[in-house]
Amino acid sequence: MTPTPPLPGAAPAWARRLKRVWRVHPVLKVLGVVAFITLFFQGYFFVMAHPRQPPVLMPLTAPDRWIGLQPLAFWPYVSLWIYVGVVPALMPSLRWLVAYGVWVAALCVTGLACFWAWPSAVPWTAQQLAPVLQGHAGFALLRGVDAAGNACPSLHVATALFTAIWLDRLLQAVDAPRALRALNAGWMALIAWSTVATRQHVSLDVVAGAALGAAFAALSLHGVLHPRRWARDDGRPAL
Repeated sequence: MTPTPPLPGAAPAWARRLKRVWRVHPVLKVLGVVAFITLFFQGYFFVMAHPRQPPVLMPLTAPDRWIGLQPLAFWPYVSLWIYVGVVPALMPSLRWLVAYGVWVAALCVTGLACFWAWPSAVPWTAQQLAPVLQGHAGFALLRGVDAAGNACPSLHVATALFTAIWLDRLLQAVDAPRALRALNAGWMALIAWSTVATRQHVSLDVVAGAALGAAFAALSLHGVLHPRRWARDDGRPAL
């Protein structure tokens, strides 16, 4: 049977599919992401307050000297907390939402275990703010909350890359335009850059975080949670 062509002015098929899954359990998705982030910070602060040993200072390398402290980096840095909610919002059923949450939780627990077993920190000299940033409320908040470091691996980068890989595969599964996939990649790259440009991390933290995020993305995308199944479901919650 020949498929019925879309009506003039109608949204493309990929956009309609994303809209359908966006409407599945929207309140639960929002509350779930907020609860997850809250629990993560509880664990993070506990590990930060109870390190197994004094933190090791991470060495500075050439990229750390190339990337200067940038005031505007604050915004892509904090945008992670919006970015990580995009993939859960596209889960087509409660089963997928829970399974995805389990993988992200495993990623975060692994990172927190690294922080506890081998605490590390950005050198204080690298974290010092320029005079022009002394009154910057955002940077003051970052320094106050994350004073001890917990630098390597960067969970900021790990969760951002995990999100980016999953989101790219989902966009690819619905034949989304390349511009949207490029936007996803660019957002992730800005977050990774911002971790160094805010001096919350050094480049070695970024490399370690990327490796952690890529490993968990590969594991989670291999098997029953492959995005092709998500695409075949076509947004119906009966997966």
